[in-house]
Amino acid sequence: RQAMAARLKRCVVRRRDGPEQHGVAASCLRELRDKACGVLAIDKAREPITLVLAEDGTIVDDEDYFLCLPANTKFVALAKDEKWSGKSSDSGTSWLSEAVDEVDSAVEKWKQLARQLRGDLSNIILMSEEDLQVLIDVPRSDLAEELAQSETKTQVLQDTLQQVLDRREEERQSRQLLELYLEALKTEDSVLSKVAEPQAAPRKEMDVVDTGTSSTGTPAKTALSDQILAALREKPAPELCLDSQDLQLVLKEDRAALASALGWDKQKAGALQAACDQELSKRLQQVQTLHSLRNTSKGKKTVPWGDWPSSKRKK
Repeated sequence: RQAMAARLKRCVVRRRDGPEQHGVAASCLRELRDKACGVLAIDKAREPITLVLAEDGTIVDDEDYFLCLPANTKFVALAKDEKWSGKSSDSGTSWLSEAVDEVDSAVEKWKQLARQLRGDLSNIILMSEEDLQVLIDVPRSDLAEELAQSETKTQVLQDTLQQVLDRREEERQSRQLLELYLEALKTEDSVLSKVAEPQAAPRKEMDVVDTGTSSTGTPAKTALSDQILAALREKPAPELCLDSQDLQLVLKEDRAALASALGWDKQKAGALQAACDQELSKRLQQVQTLHSLRNTSKGKKTVPWGDWPSSKRKK
């Protein structure tokens, strides 16, 4: 029974046109659909239902994506022939604005992140750099109270979060150096090519034709938020800055639409999606490794706080 409870994910469901919300716990998408139909009294004739994220209407139909979502994620249950709408039936969005205000509040945000760690420490791997920094900046006494742990163990946890943040920064710097090196090689090859071929007019003309061919087509629309697009466009290693849910959204995005939204070519957009896929796979593999180690530990049901490795790196 305890093992089954550990696999359950807490979720919040509601109908498209109703403000009333219900909390349910499910271990998979199918179970969540069945329970949503029950608590929301959806008629059998209107099934199967579709579950979408209440935040932006993203359809959740992939089991792995469902497992990556944090606890207490809000879903909207759409019956057959229904479509998602950001507004409720009373022509207002009060429940949405309340949710946004709660997330925007710095105090509520760190408490929400702390509850994720209290449920499972392996959620550290799935957090973005911004989330890690939020937990590091929280006063130790406040975080210890929220986690129901001593200040000594909380300090060890914050040191571990700092190590994870530092490792990602080192990866970003290494990637920047590699990109600078490759760019220098490309520039050097270009200079040597111009010296060897002084009459480069035909090549330049051909490049213009190729560029024109690749830029044809109607610009596609993207479902990514402005915040995600800004991170993808401005950060040198955006896959390290996004949390796992945002990485999933980038991977699900059409490559042409992503390239159009970022003002890039398809090849560069494809490379970005490949980097996001690799980072997400690495995080999921680390989570699975932690779960495997925890399951093989004798006499321990959760990751022991006291045995968490002490930090060697100071903030």
